[in-house]
Amino acid sequence: MTEPIDAPALPLVSQPTSRATPRGFWAAARAAVGVVLGIVPHVMHHIGLLAGAALLTGVWGNGVLYIVGLLLSIPLLRRIHARFRTPWAPVLGVAAFTTLFALSAFIIGPALSGATAGATPDRTPTPTVTSNEHAGHH
Repeated sequence: MTEPIDAPALPLVSQPTSRATPRGFWAAARAAVGVVLGIVPHVMHHIGLLAGAALLTGVWGNGVLYIVGLLLSIPLLRRIHARFRTPWAPVLGVAAFTTLFALSAFIIGPALSGATAGATPDRTPTPTVTSNEHAGHH
């Protein structure tokens, strides 16, 4: 009979290194930015109606949010370019972002809020008092 050969013991789970990598810090920083950007819309309604409305509505607010959205999508656009190896892939990504942002900002948002473009608010007529009516109640 043959005896079994002893195999060297291999660790079942690799031990993590104690050194943090720059990639880990970058991933944590991106995650933190994502959390902050996810919380911002919720926090904006707590700072008051006027401040939130002044920062996030109208043409300037939509423009700022569009630019911020494009800037934050640069890492994704770079990954798309590296994966497909064509300049058309990020162009299509920007086109999709622009289309969906415009749909949200100019069609869905106004439909939900009841606002229409170029509409003027109804003005309540102010009561006019004639001099006879004014003198009559004194």
